[in-house]
Amino acid sequence: MRLLVLLWGCLVLPGYEALEGPKEISGFEGDTVSLRCTYREELRDHRKYWCRKGGLLFPRCSGTIYAGKEGQETTEGRVSIRDSRQELSLIVTLWNLTLQDAGKYWCGVEKRGPDESLLISLFVFPGSSRPPKQLDSTSAEDASPALSSGSSKPRVSIPMVRILAPVLVLLSLLSAAGLIAFSSHLLLWRKEARQDMETQRNEKVYLSHLVRTELDPEEPLRSLAQPFSQI
Repeated sequence: MRLLVLLWGCLVLPGYEALEGPKEISGFEGDTVSLRCTYREELRDHRKYWCRKGGLLFPRCSGTIYAGKEGQETTEGRVSIRDSRQELSLIVTLWNLTLQDAGKYWCGVEKRGPDESLLISLFVFPGSSRPPKQLDSTSAEDASPALSSGSSKPRVSIPMVRILAPVLVLLSLLSAAGLIAFSSHLLLWRKEARQDMETQRNEKVYLSHLVRTELDPEEPLRSLAQPFSQI
């Protein structure tokens, strides 16, 4: 009978929402999750239940838990269910989740004809969402040498890198400017040295010519006469 009721409930016309609630819930291993399925006023006095969807071709309920009287909480294993008729809601809580708890579940309400049901998917992730256990003062003192030795390598944080980046760029620009100035000074020095060498060479030629003139006053006249003698 339950099989036919659930199968008929899946064929209810779209938009006929007798039950409303989350389509999906999730948690980590060891967590506790709660959900609330709300129902309409005409379902206040009907019997409510929570079950896991089973079967491949034909849906069926497994591990069904029925809500108790008004406000009375019913607990089976790691699941509790409570019908709050004043709030028109069915409250379900699951403790200490395991990976095997993942699957599809129904919030259901019994009534004449097909039951009203809401399909909910539960996802359970490996690991834990709990923060790591804090060490007491004694344990922290004992563990501090190991932590300090393990973290002896210097680390540069992202904000520090952002601060150092403009400084490094400025140093690079200054280095380039200094290199350019040094190259210009070197070229100027080499040019001046070349000019000094030419000046000294010209002075030596002039002095040697002057000395020859003083030693032989007719030397300039012979130098001028040589072209005419060749003619």
